[in-house]
Amino acid sequence: MATSTTTAPEMTAEQVQSVLLEPLETASVFLTAGPRIFDTNGSPVRVPMLNSIGAPSWTGEGQQIAEVDGDFGEVTLLPSGMKSLKSLTRFSNELARQSVVALDSALGDRMVRDVAATLDSAFIAGDGDGGTTPLGIVNYEGAQKVNAAPTTLDAVLDAWGALLTAGGNTTAAKWLMNPADFVALRKIKQGTGSNGYVLTPDPTADGVFRLFGSQVLVSAHVPAGTGVLADFSQVAVARDLAPSVKVLDQTFGDYDQIAVRVTARFDAAPLNPEAVVIVKASA
Repeated sequence: MATSTTTAPEMTAEQVQSVLLEPLETASVFLTAGPRIFDTNGSPVRVPMLNSIGAPSWTGEGQQIAEVDGDFGEVTLLPSGMKSLKSLTRFSNELARQSVVALDSALGDRMVRDVAATLDSAFIAGDGDGGTTPLGIVNYEGAQKVNAAPTTLDAVLDAWGALLTAGGNTTAAKWLMNPADFVALRKIKQGTGSNGYVLTPDPTADGVFRLFGSQVLVSAHVPAGTGVLADFSQVAVARDLAPSVKVLDQTFGDYDQIAVRVTARFDAAPLNPEAVVIVKASA
């Protein structure tokens, strides 16, 4: 019998998109923020950038136009030494037959949560591990800094000012905050002894958290005492074009077991570091 997409253990692209990628983009706080995603076949991604260019000058009639020089650079994602994100789960054929739930669905949900949590941990606070894993946004070189705790409204406005100074797109700007820091902001009242909270949500609005118009994404992966305001349209994510979800029904055949293997490869970097503002009080 010829092998086909219905009999092969490797999931088709449509299944992988449904099982892993689409739920992953919903479950991951960082990917939900809306960075620019570049798909690749696994090779390094080089994003060219124009760092700066000379300013134009007023020129009279018949005068020679002054030349301006451009300073070009690039951002490299998924370098050759970048590691992949991998997971493998084994279960017995007896469990597959006797389970009261669909194991493939249960495992798919759990894999999405685990991959999303691992990605968020790396994308938000990762140390880069010498270039083999993604560098977290709180560690981006060249990002702007606001020396204040992210639990005051003044610090929030200072971050806004820094982003505006860098020419950031406020429409694409989002906050990343630790739950405890965001709750501290929500507890700010209008005056001593007042029961009126400053950040009282509009009962007619949606359930999205906002600070002065910018959406707030809350994650425990954001270090306590640190807030990030970023124009995510200027943050790039490279994604391997072919993440794999594979059912291994022969590898552990001598144990009468089946395994599900997940592999994916991601990287992230700022296209404009100044469009990232980190709010943190210096030690």
